[in-house]
Amino acid sequence: MPRHLEFFFDLSSPWTYLAFTNVQPLIARTGAGATFRPILVGGVFNAVNQSVYAAREQSDNRKLQHSWKVLGDWARLAGVEMNFPSRWHPAKSVAAMRFATALEADQPALIAFARAAFESYFGAQDNLDDPAVLEAAATRAGLDGAAIREAAASDAVKARLRANTDEVIARGGYGSPSMFVDGDDMYFGNDQLPLVEAALLKA
Repeated sequence: MPRHLEFFFDLSSPWTYLAFTNVQPLIARTGAGATFRPILVGGVFNAVNQSVYAAREQSDNRKLQHSWKVLGDWARLAGVEMNFPSRWHPAKSVAAMRFATALEADQPALIAFARAAFESYFGAQDNLDDPAVLEAAATRAGLDGAAIREAAASDAVKARLRANTDEVIARGGYGSPSMFVDGDDMYFGNDQLPLVEAALLKA
């Protein structure tokens, strides 16, 4: 029986962009089922991982400084344009994640929008918190950007995004992307994708 991967993600994370890109061929290789779940990573950080904020404020943080170099290396390997950090960093992602949540029930549309939004923020350095930018990204992806923008403002979508965020926290997640194989086997980040693939291929 094919295994299943849940991919909880926020569009504001460069490492999530890499994982989102690299997980697509992984899913195809393993034949696994997959569900992409939008979350608000700021809500996760506020609840269980506030050390992220402290690390950002340390100008002499060697690990953080080296991570920019590694990020560029991974981007070249993945074949994605990574112009980061931009003047919008750290980006507010509430609007973007509401757009994504409005599409959660239509996984192919969600994936198409997420790819376009990632390219907009990390490639073109557009403002991820601008609904007009998000609508344009959705339209470029072949979707009805105006309709998604309208749906994203609904109370149902806002509640769904909060519920997804609360769920990933309750299940042990602490950032984006948080990934689960068959419900309870958790992995985190682009670097752990080889472990995700091994778990999905496990007999």
